[in-house]
Amino acid sequence: MLQLVEQGGPFVWVLVALAFVGMLLVLERAFFFQKVRINVGDLLLGLANHIAKGEFAEAVHEAARAPGPTARVVHAVLSRKNLPRRDLRDVAQEAGQLEVPRMERNLRALYGVALVAPLIGMLGTVSGLVKTFLAVSEEKGFASPADMAGGVYESLITTGMGLAVAVPVYLFYLFFYGRVKRMVHRIERAGIEVVNIICDARDKA
Repeated sequence: MLQLVEQGGPFVWVLVALAFVGMLLVLERAFFFQKVRINVGDLLLGLANHIAKGEFAEAVHEAARAPGPTARVVHAVLSRKNLPRRDLRDVAQEAGQLEVPRMERNLRALYGVALVAPLIGMLGTVSGLVKTFLAVSEEKGFASPADMAGGVYESLITTGMGLAVAVPVYLFYLFFYGRVKRMVHRIERAGIEVVNIICDARDKA
């Protein structure tokens, strides 16, 4: 592997740096989604039991103790439990919108790595081909295969490494983007559910 990097020219080092950055971004997002993972159904069931008994303080405490954006949205709604239904829905929507940037953090950077890596690989390809044609021109059209091999080898290495970096990074980007979309849906659903739970409890009181 080190030999490929040394023979691939300066653009390979740029691709290695991009691969390292992409790996850090993937690890950060994977850790984030693992940390905020909760069972929304169990959370809402526990809150519904507390609210049905009029134990709003316990419900707020349970929501505050749970991790993740869904729990924070639920906590924001519970903290304003005395508002009308329409205002509670607005609170849930606004709280959910505030959580979106946290969930999408570093996704644009990950997408950028996936876009830039093939372009860097193409630059390395052009650089390698230029070296090849320079070798031919310097030898007045009679360059040996050994003289041409260096440039061709450099162009192939940079092309391959550019794709090798871009493809997995882009797949991770699609995976995390899908997780964000599913999490946004769960947040919206949880916000509506907790609003209905609060309003139904108030109507029965």
